[in-house]
Amino acid sequence: MPGSVGKLRVLQMRLVVEAPDYDEAIRFYRDVLGLEEEGAFSGPDGAHVTILAAGRATLELANPAQKRFIDRVEVGRDIAPAHRVAFEVEDADGATRRLVDGGAALIAAPVETPWRSLNARLSGPAGLQLTLFQELDR
Repeated sequence: MPGSVGKLRVLQMRLVVEAPDYDEAIRFYRDVLGLEEEGAFSGPDGAHVTILAAGRATLELANPAQKRFIDRVEVGRDIAPAHRVAFEVEDADGATRRLVDGGAALIAAPVETPWRSLNARLSGPAGLQLTLFQELDR
């Protein structure tokens, strides 16, 4: 950027999601998926927020062709909205079963991708479409 003195250092990224059924979203993402609670805060008029840690955060930007390609690999058809949340897990099969048992809707069972991961697609609380992925070459 012209005139800038140094590189901006970003310390954390948070995805902020409005959850109409707040208690169900907390139960699912904290208790079923296993994200660690970092803090919970209340405000006026019944306002609540809970911050859940999900390991390392990245921002993955994909053009429309790549989004369609990933959908076709993971699900077999175009399905994802503009925003999808992906969680790396150690056992994609087991994590998929756990999330379905915990209330997620299965969109597509785990499938091996061309980039050597095992990916599953689910629909979770708060309107989030989820990918669970397990890196196979680790």
